[in-house]
Amino acid sequence: MRERRCPLKSHCRHAYSRREFIRDSAGLLAGSVLLKGCSQRGEDVLSALNPVRASGPGSTYTPRLRAAFVRREEEYGMWWPGAVYDGEAARRMYTEEMSQTARRLEADFVLRPEPIYSIEEAQAWIREAESEGVDGLVLVMLDRQQHSWPTAYRVAESAVPSVIFSPLGTSFTTNTTRLAETPGCLVYSTNDFEQAAFGMKMLCASAKMRRSRCVVIKGDVRYDMPLADLGIMLRHVPAGTFIEEYNRLPENEEISAMADDFIRRARKMTGASRQDVVNGVKSFFVARRILEREGADAITMDCLGALAHEPVSLPCISWSRMNDEGIPAACEADYGAVASQIMVQYLFGRPGFQQDPVADTSDDSIIGAHCSCPTRLNGFHEPPEPFDLMHHHGNRDAVPRTLWRQGQRVTCVDLLPAASEDAEGSPAAGPSEALISVGTVLGNMEVPPSGGCVVSVKLKFDSHQDVLSFPGFHQLFFYGDYGEQMKDFCLLNGLKARVV
Repeated sequence: MRERRCPLKSHCRHAYSRREFIRDSAGLLAGSVLLKGCSQRGEDVLSALNPVRASGPGSTYTPRLRAAFVRREEEYGMWWPGAVYDGEAARRMYTEEMSQTARRLEADFVLRPEPIYSIEEAQAWIREAESEGVDGLVLVMLDRQQHSWPTAYRVAESAVPSVIFSPLGTSFTTNTTRLAETPGCLVYSTNDFEQAAFGMKMLCASAKMRRSRCVVIKGDVRYDMPLADLGIMLRHVPAGTFIEEYNRLPENEEISAMADDFIRRARKMTGASRQDVVNGVKSFFVARRILEREGADAITMDCLGALAHEPVSLPCISWSRMNDEGIPAACEADYGAVASQIMVQYLFGRPGFQQDPVADTSDDSIIGAHCSCPTRLNGFHEPPEPFDLMHHHGNRDAVPRTLWRQGQRVTCVDLLPAASEDAEGSPAAGPSEALISVGTVLGNMEVPPSGGCVVSVKLKFDSHQDVLSFPGFHQLFFYGDYGEQMKDFCLLNGLKARVV
């Protein structure tokens, strides 16, 4: 049985409270996030009055969860959990815990009225869930004997992703070993229901992720393509659509007001002019129109390929703003990066920073460098980190240079989608893979005098991976120590997890 730390209390070196769980879950699984909090220098009125809205099938989907208790029908007696265990009190307590969690997640949740008292009842319950195509099963163990763990094994082997919660006294390691690494199933053996609550959140996030639609602004052909085994639908829209719409859109009061709001909230502005900021905000309005018109949950663009030689602002400010408002947005039409952003936002209620990894051999650190970074790194409903407005490293346009908090624990994830099909056109074999690392922010590099992207955050990772051969590219950095949770999420979804 692998070690399982409580996924709601292990990150950032402080407890993940029930209040934080409610905060992160509510807006996240309801769809787009309405930001009503305070900004760095006052209330961000524009975001509250006119937020960008995800309108795709993932954002609007209501996850369906089914739950049941399992135990003997007779008294416990000498067999574990024993006569000392008040099974009815535990049933009442966990019923309330599951119901409250489902309400916070806005899930369609149905709890079986009576516990499962036989293997025949278990099989009927599983068949019904499979026939209904529900998104997750939650099985709460109130017993260790007779049909209880055979029921758990059948749930784990079913076609439905599952979370099995085993309060102390309802299992030995001999019961849990068989399920420890079973794809599609998570086992939490503890009295702390917060682990099971996060498992329920994973089930909901997985369901939404599998139904997400992402606009890919690239090339000159319109088509849809599924992203391997992740379920995300990639809707390709010709890059000319963005350029034409940008050129048609006049500067208006709303664009000017948002640009001035960016400038007002920035710590300082270097190189970039007010017009550069206006042009960048204009890209945000164009991207928002395309996102809403296509009914999409996320967006990415071949920005350098499409706009490098065009008098159209690169979407650096646009993507920063999108991610701050809970819309996964990725640079350079990178499918893995946008999939990582979708996963992180649905699961942890905060945006990530897509970056190019640079080795610093002087202290064995990795510098994540890019020219678009969100500011609400602590969460969609939390105040933003301070930022500067600067030119892109190409010495054009305006980009927000977000300053990362020194000493902050950070998770790095790089989701590598399996090819959608092999060279012969057959469905891809093998699962997608996630590269996972956890580390600490050392500081922010100044660019210039260094060259490269203006957002350059330096991290020291916990592992002993040689920084010169640090694997992956366009990995996502995001606040929080979430390595264990990422491994659990991969196991639940049948993805390959590799800690680096």
